[in-house]
Amino acid sequence: MEKNIADIRKEYTKGILEPKELGDDPIAVFRKWFDQALKSQVLEVNAMALATVSPTGAPSLRIVLLKEITDKGIVFFTNYKSRKGREIEENQQVAVVFYWAELERQVRIEGKVKKISEKDSDAYFYSRPRISQAGAVISPQSEKIASREILDAAMEELLAKEDAELQRPIHWGGYEIEADVVEFWQGRPGRVHDRAFFEKNEGGTWNVSRLAP
Repeated sequence: MEKNIADIRKEYTKGILEPKELGDDPIAVFRKWFDQALKSQVLEVNAMALATVSPTGAPSLRIVLLKEITDKGIVFFTNYKSRKGREIEENQQVAVVFYWAELERQVRIEGKVKKISEKDSDAYFYSRPRISQAGAVISPQSEKIASREILDAAMEELLAKEDAELQRPIHWGGYEIEADVVEFWQGRPGRVHDRAFFEKNEGGTWNVSRLAP
């Protein structure tokens, strides 16, 4: 018999979280949690769901990859002409969430996003495998296309030029999310989870609170 979806549940038992013991810098806490996730061999540890909002107020969500932790927040890369890029152009407020099931943890980050420097975008682009560089060059991300064959043909043609250096498209690069809100979530038994909520104040320092689960 097919399992009833409503009956699917998991008990969380792997840790506890006391907000007062985390210190006053959520970025430092995030670095520590990320390192722990790496050591725990969390699958796709740098995958995060990124939420943006259209000019009409419609939300959209997709998975992108964290590529750097900065003093102010986090960095990811994408096509600036993609749906997410167009929505960011209109509204720089975004939110991301990491879910590390192996540790029964989540991290939410909210803040304002801005493009990183062209120099830094170049540095990352040219560090990527050639096939990934080619993908960024040939893909009109988020646009409707007639077939997969169009992409495959463009990739084949570009990669056939083995001696040619690929150039970073001007519409492809990095964004930094400067965090204003960071929440750390630790699963607990009975769904009475631990939640530590950091909120940046006008002076640039952080206030930390415990949230009800």
